[in-house]
Amino acid sequence: MKKFYDKYYIQLNLMFILTIAALIMMTSFYLLLPTLMNYADGTVGTAFQHELENADYTSQVLSIGMAVIAIYWLVIFFKTKFLININSKLRNISEMPEQEISALRGKLFKVPYSIYLLNIILPIIIVATVHTLTVMALTVKMLKLTLILFSFITVTSTACLVLTKRLFTQILAKLPDSKNHNYKSLKLSSRIAYHILPLFIVGMVFTAFGGYSRLVLEKSDALFALHKETLSNIKMTHNIRTYSDLLTVARNINLEDSVDYVFIYTPDGKYINTQEQEIFFSNFFVKYMHELSPGNNGRVYDDYGEDSQAAIEYIDINGEQYVLGIYHYVLSTGTLSFFFFTFIFLFSLNIFILLLFSNSLSSDLKRISQGMLDIVEGKDTNSNKKIPLFSNDEIGDLTIAFNKIQDLTRQNIERIHSSQDLIVEKERLASLGQMIGGIAHNLKTPIMSIAGAAEALSDLIKEYHDSIGNFDVTVEDHHEIAKEMNEWVEKSRTHLSYMSDVITAIKGQAVAFSEQESTTFTIEDLLRHIDILMKHELNNALITLNTYIIIKPETTIKGNINSLVQVVNNIMSNAIQAYGGKQNEQIDLTIHSEEEKIVISIQDYAGGLPDNVKDRIFKKMVTTKGKGGTGLGLFMSYSNIKAHFNGNLRFETEAGKGTTFYIEIPS
Repeated sequence: MKKFYDKYYIQLNLMFILTIAALIMMTSFYLLLPTLMNYADGTVGTAFQHELENADYTSQVLSIGMAVIAIYWLVIFFKTKFLININSKLRNISEMPEQEISALRGKLFKVPYSIYLLNIILPIIIVATVHTLTVMALTVKMLKLTLILFSFITVTSTACLVLTKRLFTQILAKLPDSKNHNYKSLKLSSRIAYHILPLFIVGMVFTAFGGYSRLVLEKSDALFALHKETLSNIKMTHNIRTYSDLLTVARNINLEDSVDYVFIYTPDGKYINTQEQEIFFSNFFVKYMHELSPGNNGRVYDDYGEDSQAAIEYIDINGEQYVLGIYHYVLSTGTLSFFFFTFIFLFSLNIFILLLFSNSLSSDLKRISQGMLDIVEGKDTNSNKKIPLFSNDEIGDLTIAFNKIQDLTRQNIERIHSSQDLIVEKERLASLGQMIGGIAHNLKTPIMSIAGAAEALSDLIKEYHDSIGNFDVTVEDHHEIAKEMNEWVEKSRTHLSYMSDVITAIKGQAVAFSEQESTTFTIEDLLRHIDILMKHELNNALITLNTYIIIKPETTIKGNINSLVQVVNNIMSNAIQAYGGKQNEQIDLTIHSEEEKIVISIQDYAGGLPDNVKDRIFKKMVTTKGKGGTGLGLFMSYSNIKAHFNGNLRFETEAGKGTTFYIEIPS
């Protein structure tokens, strides 16, 4: 049982909600319909009705209610099949593709309104179809009944719409946020119309039929009293002895309304008019006249409503009973037309006012939502822009909140601008400090070598000085001393050239932020700079750099070499730090050409990037170094490659293996 409930959780809940709502609706319909339809006295739920229609009022309303509930259940079943096993799907929501989650969210937004419309339309179509097939005529009574039923069903469906959306909201709250919003949006004005327009319709229908019912009741009572008095006076004042006397009296009755007429019921069961033509009445009229009118003071109804009826008086002629009656219409066609066109006018007016109100409300909210979207997407460059305050309601509160957000955004932007230079300078100094440590170590060796060369030269100079005038020193000895001195000078010159390259490289890095002039350099120049600036850090970490140059070393790159060196050094430093102090590890530097671009790849084998970093590593100041990093390195590297080389910086990472960064520069 629990498995079944878990599988059909939504369907069962919706069926329960709609069933309860339908039962409440049909109970109200059962109680109010006789009043709204002006059902004749003694005709509702009595033997009279059962004999006339082979069914009583209760069974009729119950059959309609069961049909409506059955339709509701079918609609729910077919429109919510996608929610079968929704509980198990939500438990494994992390495994669902983003596109499937977005599609589910779109259906959860749309389906309540689909159920709402079908629950209104289908019952009315079925009722109209059944009536057409059985009665084959559209009567005023049927039109009234359909409108009243439509009103009750609309109210019920609107209440169910609210409850259905509340139930679906519980599911929506469990869905993760998605960047994919490919479902169709519902305008606020449409949503308001769905909720409020039915209430307008119901209000007008009940007002119209309530007024109509009261008017019919009062007018029918007045007309019946008038005609009953006329017939009673005739019976009392006229000596009616024969059928001819009765016919003469009937012909002399003056009626104000031309559509009303006088009729006579003869003992042989015929209904004739004053021209002695036989007329026919409905079974309802005949049955009511014979069975119920004697107990209703001679009042006869032509149907369940009071729109047409008759006043009768029994006349005894020679022991035979005749009936003299006045058939009258309570409401004229003009009155019905007045009600109809008034209803249409008020309905149209309500729709117009509703559209104006909903569009105004939608515009107010759209201004605020668009302002927020502009902030999120970075389109709103004017942080001082404020939304005017037009109301003192919740929309006004939302406007005030938005303007406060604008103020906070402006203050945050000012803080960012004031601290941005400091943050950038901190990152630059940190990078330079790291490089200077390496440079100091790199310069130490050539300086010691030059110092050793100077010491050796000093000894050779002294030796040469002591050999002057010494005849034991041969010419070959002088040449040997000169040769050794020249060797030490060449060694010093080599070390000095290396030191010059190091100083040039560090100077270029020091001014790289301020001098971005476009120059041309070769792959060989790039590798030399990388070797000079990274040698110490690699040696210190005991990391081996494997270089694979699958391109001609003399290939040129247009741009500032120091900017590119800075990017490569930053990525290589991150790779070294990713090993977390592990020694004897590898970093691969590969340079090759690919589809009119030069690709520089730097690959480590340190286990890959964390999931919380991958999606935003180039978009925000993200660091994996804790307090030891600013997060500017890769952020600025990405900006450097984009801005100064018109290239791209991307990466591939695999958990447990490593990460490869690709610098792509147009060739």
